[in-house]
Amino acid sequence: MLRQYELVERVKAYEPDADEAVLNRAYVYTVQKHGTQKRASGDPYFSHPVEVAGLMTELKLDSDTVVTALLHDTVEDTLATTEEIERLFGGDVARLVDGVTKLSKIEQMTENERAAENLRKFLLAMSEDLRVLLVKLADRLHNMRTLHFIKREDKRKRIARETMDIYAPLAERVGMYEYMREMQLLAFEQLEPEAYATITGRLAAIREESGAQVGQIALEVKQALAEAGLTVEVSGREKHPYSIWRKMAERHVSFEQITDIMAFRVLTDSADDCYTALGVLHRHWQMIPGRFKDYISTPKMNGYQSLHTSLIYGGSMRVEVQIKTHEMHRTNEFGLAAHWAYKQGGRRPDGQVGWLRDLVEILDASSDAEELLENTKMAIYQDRIFAFTPKGALFQLPKGATPIDFAFAVHTDLGAQAVGAKINGRHVPLRTQLGNGDVVEIIKSNSAEPQLSWLGFVVTGKARAAIRRAVRMKERAEVAAIGAKLYEEIVERLPGKVGKKALKDAIKRLKLSSEEELMHAIGSAKLDDRDVMEALMPGSAADLPDPDQWPKQKRAIAIRGLTPGMAFKLADCCHPVPGDRIVGLRLPDKGVEVHSIDCLTLANGIDADWIDLAWDKRTDGAIGRIRAVLFNRPGTLAEMAGIFAKNHANVVNLEMTQRDDPFHTYECDLEVRDLAHLTRIISALRASDAVSQAERI
Repeated sequence: MLRQYELVERVKAYEPDADEAVLNRAYVYTVQKHGTQKRASGDPYFSHPVEVAGLMTELKLDSDTVVTALLHDTVEDTLATTEEIERLFGGDVARLVDGVTKLSKIEQMTENERAAENLRKFLLAMSEDLRVLLVKLADRLHNMRTLHFIKREDKRKRIARETMDIYAPLAERVGMYEYMREMQLLAFEQLEPEAYATITGRLAAIREESGAQVGQIALEVKQALAEAGLTVEVSGREKHPYSIWRKMAERHVSFEQITDIMAFRVLTDSADDCYTALGVLHRHWQMIPGRFKDYISTPKMNGYQSLHTSLIYGGSMRVEVQIKTHEMHRTNEFGLAAHWAYKQGGRRPDGQVGWLRDLVEILDASSDAEELLENTKMAIYQDRIFAFTPKGALFQLPKGATPIDFAFAVHTDLGAQAVGAKINGRHVPLRTQLGNGDVVEIIKSNSAEPQLSWLGFVVTGKARAAIRRAVRMKERAEVAAIGAKLYEEIVERLPGKVGKKALKDAIKRLKLSSEEELMHAIGSAKLDDRDVMEALMPGSAADLPDPDQWPKQKRAIAIRGLTPGMAFKLADCCHPVPGDRIVGLRLPDKGVEVHSIDCLTLANGIDADWIDLAWDKRTDGAIGRIRAVLFNRPGTLAEMAGIFAKNHANVVNLEMTQRDDPFHTYECDLEVRDLAHLTRIISALRASDAVSQAERI
């Protein structure tokens, strides 16, 4: 484990102006916060962030990134907070730490959902600052180096699979091949232990048999190039065990049938020397047709540049040769990290490379965890071909890509409007697979829309996510249209006209975000009619009596708690109706006056005896009084009267009590059946655009 002074010296070696105090403070902070925590290996937990910081210094990254590496686990695994880190180390470091920090475990989430949410947050943070990715890759690499200390095999395999599917391809996509190869090797050892042991054993046997063969071939290559006047460095190595295993699986061949297990690297001083060296090698040894690739004139998406060729050595042995400049090699091994270390013109990459923009679009378009993980893997883990627009713009796509994939790669709107395609000037079906170097022209129509059948042949994550999203939106619109028709039927059954204000209030009561969401909920049967009626007009869903059975112009009132024959009257101040809690006041020479329990007269105090009363079941109707504030425009009074009629309420008295343009205030006495009936009328009034306010008096 790096000591504190060693870490500081490393940073100062390539960044002399680095703030030594901040580095020291971050080192001490992570040691203190992680305290006595232990890793599976038994080492102190803080050894992990220190080693990750050491990996950042090997990449010669700026001091903020090194500090982030030291602190990257503090928020997740200790009591430290993002606010505290911002206060102590600045907003830039806090933002980077938050980007690297995984989401805490969320209960009731599946393993895939947790992985997807962590990946979602990570990719969004990475899209803003690629240093998040560099720290995360170093974090994962060190975790993989110590993976064998974890006792549970299922956990080791889960971490290894995640590394193989997500982090190794991400390392490859940003050109960090050293990280990619080591991650793949360590993950391969856990996922396929028998294959790993077999291949590494075979390689060891070949190494023992061939002895200095790698060195001999490298020497012959160097001599041939030196005779042509080229100054080069040549090195050889055995192929990566995982690369050999994947080749065996793809070609369905045995280890003995894999002939190109040796690879050589030729480093030159210039790009011109690369092409000269290629010609020399092809003259000295027979090249294998179809195995030559020029990544100098057409770099990979991650910036990788090199010439690749395969030669036949000694009559039967196949060897792979990569030819590149020293500068290309440095960039190829450390990718975007090299750009951070060796910035040109004072500018550093902003991280918005094409494939990363695609990933961010996939985040927006994916509807669930499974879909996000599937589309992300497709976007970052496939071999590439190159295709061109008619104007010469270059796009890299996975092998097997179709014109639809190409259209979505150019622009999401172009993919959505595609109706046909030309490849190299010839009309082709949309499911046609593209070849390397094809010129693709997309024929579009403004009235077109993505088809569900396209999912049967598209291969890019971006295209699949966009198609699924468009199909979902179309289905949602169709369901919402059905919901709108059902909504009209529901409104017809309400005891009053529904205005925009009532609809807006109903959406809030149902905790929905928009009218479209309400219609979709109705159409998909997530809400029943009663719920919608109650939200639009509280109390309206109660069963109304049959109009023919409604008592006309009469009231039968019976109250329990009074001595038979005792006189009583319903108080004019509160107009109690059946359903209200009531009390009686015994007044001298006036009998008993019946009030609702929340009457203001009772609250103000009155000198009388109180009697506990209740409505008898024989009670059938009473007079309720309401106050309604109407907009002063033609038809509003008629609309209020219509609400009364629709609710079978007889108007006993109607009086305008206030004129205050543009409003008129009315007090109405209505014959109602009970409190629920009166409440339903008030809800209907409040739902009407003709009424500004309505309340019971």
